[in-house]
Amino acid sequence: MRTGAVDVDYPATGGARAALVVGDAPTFPAIVQERVCWLEAAAPYEPGAFYKRELPAIRAVLAGVAPLSLLIVDGYVDLDPDGRPGLGAHVHAALGLPVIGVAKTAFRTATHAVAVRRGGAEKPLYVTAAGLPLDTAVAYVREMSGPYRLPDALRRVDALARGRQ
Repeated sequence: MRTGAVDVDYPATGGARAALVVGDAPTFPAIVQERVCWLEAAAPYEPGAFYKRELPAIRAVLAGVAPLSLLIVDGYVDLDPDGRPGLGAHVHAALGLPVIGVAKTAFRTATHAVAVRRGGAEKPLYVTAAGLPLDTAVAYVREMSGPYRLPDALRRVDALARGRQ
């Protein structure tokens, strides 16, 4: 099951750098592909509409990549238990892929997100999902490769998005 993890960074100088890592399983036992895409311009940050800024960069980094079965995004799928869409819900709707949202910080209205502690860390990750059962998403995140709070694949895609090769 080809699984991708994406992240986007916005350097102070402008533009956006989107990164993708691909594994051959949702737990990323190995990264089989990496890709970085630079966008000269990025939409300004708009409170409550973060997806407008992120979605074009995610589409760009996925362009031309062999089909994926699952995508992991840095953030929430839904922002509250009533289903107010977050980045992951917009990605799911736009791309038709199951999406797991892995957020590093708690969002006050996301009381439905499942807290996942990894690597002996006190601070959890917050997991949400669209297109697959939440308990399956939680299990994948718990079992993702790496000994730290943040799984290795998510650490790697974050570093690529920030320009740290």
